[in-house]
Amino acid sequence: MARLGIEIVEDLIFYFPKRYEDLSQLKKIGELAIGEHATIRARLEQIKSFRSPRKRMIITEAMVSDETGTLRLVWFKQPYLAKTLKPGAWYYFSGKVDDKYHFEMVAPIYELAHANGEQLHTNRLVPIYKLTEGLTQKQLRWLIKLSLGASQNIEEWIPDFIIKENDFLSIPNSLKEVHFPNDIKDAEQSLNRFKFGELLLLQLIAAKSRDSLKTLPAPSIKLKPDILNRSFEKLAFELTEDQKTSLQEILVDLSGKHPMNRLLEGDVGSGKTIVIALVIEQAIANGYQAVVMAPTAILANQHNETFVEFFKDKGINVALHTSTDNKINAKELSRKEIHDGLATGEINLVIGTHAVIDDKIKFKNLGLAIIDEQHRFGVKQRQALREKNQADFWPHLLSLTATPIPRSLALTLYGDLYLSIIQSMPKGRKPVETQVVKESSRANAYGFIKKEIQKGRQGFVVCPLIEESDKLGFKSVKQEFEKLKEVFPDLKIGLMHGKLKPAEKDEIMMDFKNKKIDLLVSTTVIEVGINVPNANIMIIEGADRFGLAQLHQLRGRVGRSTDQGYCFLFTENENGKTIERLNIFQNSNNGFELAEADLEIRGPGDIYGWTQSGFPQLKYATFSDKKLLKSAQKSAQKIFDEHGLKKFPALEKRLEQFERTIHFE
Repeated sequence: MARLGIEIVEDLIFYFPKRYEDLSQLKKIGELAIGEHATIRARLEQIKSFRSPRKRMIITEAMVSDETGTLRLVWFKQPYLAKTLKPGAWYYFSGKVDDKYHFEMVAPIYELAHANGEQLHTNRLVPIYKLTEGLTQKQLRWLIKLSLGASQNIEEWIPDFIIKENDFLSIPNSLKEVHFPNDIKDAEQSLNRFKFGELLLLQLIAAKSRDSLKTLPAPSIKLKPDILNRSFEKLAFELTEDQKTSLQEILVDLSGKHPMNRLLEGDVGSGKTIVIALVIEQAIANGYQAVVMAPTAILANQHNETFVEFFKDKGINVALHTSTDNKINAKELSRKEIHDGLATGEINLVIGTHAVIDDKIKFKNLGLAIIDEQHRFGVKQRQALREKNQADFWPHLLSLTATPIPRSLALTLYGDLYLSIIQSMPKGRKPVETQVVKESSRANAYGFIKKEIQKGRQGFVVCPLIEESDKLGFKSVKQEFEKLKEVFPDLKIGLMHGKLKPAEKDEIMMDFKNKKIDLLVSTTVIEVGINVPNANIMIIEGADRFGLAQLHQLRGRVGRSTDQGYCFLFTENENGKTIERLNIFQNSNNGFELAEADLEIRGPGDIYGWTQSGFPQLKYATFSDKKLLKSAQKSAQKIFDEHGLKKFPALEKRLEQFERTIHFE
């Protein structure tokens, strides 16, 4: 039981079934039909075990009867049953009716018919638990049943007004209905109580975080309309409505006296970068410094190129600071010069990896921090930025993500962040042509790809993990690399995988950018942020192994110029549901639609890979239940706005325990 995380009685009664088996349809022997799974209540007439002459296997055979007839029961390799089951007693038997050798029930589940009619293993909706070696369903059910009385000692921590509003049962009654429900509706309603509890605690953590920011000082960055208008005039395009709305929301937050905490969410290529460039310009015009932190050196380099170009001739000093690069306005610089420039305020904007918050960095007056693709920039990192600021205030924080997340899900995951969404795409951007390629059409696809590369284009080939043990995807990329060298002997093929050091990955990506590589074979390390405008082909091997949201991220690496982009989804799995899912992807270029579809089909954990990314691992709740999410958000807000957490000591205590077990950063 310890292997299942069950160490005390409370763990046991909160170890919920993974599903239920309906054995409640009781039939008479005379009503049984061949091939059906059924439950009967019958008297055991006789039972014996013998060795099969042909297979040398122990067979246990029994005859049972009720008022409508008799039935033969058969078990294999269970000789102890001849001593366990007592002739003359009444039992419930659940199993499949067969007629391979005789009209019989094969390997049925059995249970003594109790006088009070309360069955655990048959003649009811039976809970099925996840097991481990040395433990049976019957043992676990019996132990849970035995322990449920202890639930009377569990303190109720959800406030009374919420229990009444939602019509929840008490904890003991809810636990009883989760483990041993009368019907599936009762089980779901009771499980909702525990799901709601988790989601409520998540929302309270978020509300606490939002509340705490209201007590901290931040610089009030006022709008400079003349500077904004001049920048608008210089743009070669007009901002979309979504870009304008997001820009306005961010600028309003910046003008406040407390730190902004906002997430700018936009699909691949939706134009987040121009929005943040305009925001950075406003911060600098108000006399403050800004920092942009990226998860990789490649992405930091890309941002640097973009901002150096945008701020050219505006008197703004842009520095790049990673473990390998140090530049100011694209000119090489020493690390010490970067440190000095930030401390004196001579450098207005620094872009880099986590190197920008290393020990030696000090900012003169950091007013704005922008974090790319790291939404959980938590209290510790925020504190680190605050401590590096020589000015006596907290910087405003803006997080960016190119992963389209449905609004209902985003509000739960990022309840402490305010949300700006850029959903519409800039005018003139061509959708990437996407095609599901079955194995029989592979050669034709290769012919098309070769022609595109001969025109001077480049392509990515992305491979999935072959097996769970190969966490770095080394096996599949190596195999694909060798195969493609034979398929395209005239092309320059590169290889990138998880076993390479960051500097080696950067070097390979620079070679690809500089057209020294035609086809780059890689794992999903290229998923986020890589910008190679000349690459217009994305080949995804084993496409059925990826979620729609992840496929969309990968597709977003191509079609980033005026050339048409192409995405080929190779799959050997021709299962109807798999092809249907890939066809959904083939026919849609809207990341938010695809994320919503993926949420329905696969569930959130599979889509966003949260086990690796520090997102909360919930025990009961999922993020697909929008009604429960909404209700939990409303209740959390009510607790803070109308009552205050201090009024509910049991809830406050439970929240402290929850915060210790859940990891948000």
